Amino acid sequence: MQVKGLKEAMGHQRNLDPDCLFCRWIRAGKAVETLGTVAAFNDGYPVTAGHLLIVPLRHTADGFSMTAQEVCDSEALIRTLSEKISRSDLSVTGFNIGMNIGESAGQTVFHAHIHLIPRRDGDCANPKGGVRGVIDGKRCY
Repeated sequence: MQVKGLKEAMGHQRNLDPDCLFCRWIRAGKAVETLGTVAAFNDGYPVTAGHLLIVPLRHTADGFSMTAQEVCDSEALIRTLSEKISRSDLSVTGFNIGMNIGESAGQTVFHAHIHLIPRRDGDCANPKGGVRGVIDGKRCY
């Protein structure tokens, strides 16, 4: 994927936390694509092949602290990336999109980020319930 908006991304570097993993990724230029106020990165522990993280280019703790522009840019980038993934990998038949906000919800990096997880037929025994699976025993109903 091509990196877009690199000049704009560099302008956000004054709002980065040197102790934050995602801020270090931003500073190191590891984005696979950028759009406005957000960038996409390969997930460090991918659930499936092609798992990406959409991250604001400024340090902000979680999804509830994202600006309206960051939310809008995230949605547009998710749409662009999902289309690219679907075109380049015909085995992708669906996506999970999600965000963990707070330690009790599983957030481990306290810089807002949205997971874009490509799904393929047969990648789990029974996908019914999808994201409900974050609570043991609640996915299948």
